[in-house]
Amino acid sequence: MLHFGTTIFPLLAANNMFWLISGFAAIIAIVVILAIISRYARLWIQSVTTGAGIGIFDLLRMTFRKVNPTVILRSKIMAVQAGLDDDEELTIKGLEAHYLSGGNVPLVIRAMIAARKAKIVTLGYKQATAIDLAGRNILEAVQTSVYPRVIDCPARDSKRSSLDAVAKNGIQLKVRARVTVRANLDQLIGGATEETIVARVGEGIVSAIGSADTHAHVLENPDTITKAVLARKLDSQTAFEIVSIDIADIDVGDNIGARLQADQAEADTRVARAQAEGRRAMAVSAEQEEFAKIEENRGHLVEAEAEVPLAMAEAFRSGKLGLLDYYKMKNVQADTDMRSSIANVGGRGN
Repeated sequence: MLHFGTTIFPLLAANNMFWLISGFAAIIAIVVILAIISRYARLWIQSVTTGAGIGIFDLLRMTFRKVNPTVILRSKIMAVQAGLDDDEELTIKGLEAHYLSGGNVPLVIRAMIAARKAKIVTLGYKQATAIDLAGRNILEAVQTSVYPRVIDCPARDSKRSSLDAVAKNGIQLKVRARVTVRANLDQLIGGATEETIVARVGEGIVSAIGSADTHAHVLENPDTITKAVLARKLDSQTAFEIVSIDIADIDVGDNIGARLQADQAEADTRVARAQAEGRRAMAVSAEQEEFAKIEENRGHLVEAEAEVPLAMAEAFRSGKLGLLDYYKMKNVQADTDMRSSIANVGGRGN
């Protein structure tokens, strides 16, 4: 610093603008270099000591591209330390691209490390980033692949506490099941979620119980339900693989068949009563129609009797009926009325 000061002051004294500008430029360059060193020296040292392979210029480029170099460096260090550097797609540019796409780079690396350590799941960087960008928690998916999850059927927050099914003999069974699933990373993108698994398992259990001849057969062999459900491949096109289905509890419910038969008998009785009431109403209607016809015929008779005097008057005027003939007719009519009266009196006496 003393040497630097001794060179500056003569320049100022000599009023040499060129050396003055050069001196300020040198000071600015030194300040910039010191700022860069103070900011990236620690990161660069970590990269060198861990073998991450990220240089100082790579760190500068990340800053200009609005990429957090600390996140990329730490993720790269985790990958190298875990032995993931053999993945050709796991490069610095690949990490930067995933960061700029809005992905969670550290989560992806931790998921790949968990999959590598478990030695059960094969997970590449390209597949992991795709799952992460799809909105799935890739680390949770890997953990579910290693440690299967148990799903209650029906779900705990469901309004129904059990799955109700009816056997062929009409007895209702109330079933609660537990489904053990493992995440299927190949179908995690676009695959159905837990709700679909619960719905399909519930449908399969109801169908299996409905196919049983008696409820006693189901109670004696509950494993027949699980075998029938597993045979239907209910995990198709879902994000999970069904490991097992266990029947947690079976309760006997109501006799639905007897209730349905009683309801059917009552309905048949109501139908028969309605049909009988319809026939009675039709009979009453027919009787009323006959009464109406009788009254109509009586009206015609009265009309005909009213025409008799007119016809007799016309016969008197035309000479077709004489007075003697009229008296004979009256005598015959009186004799007929007397005989009818005698017959009526005799009938009442008996």
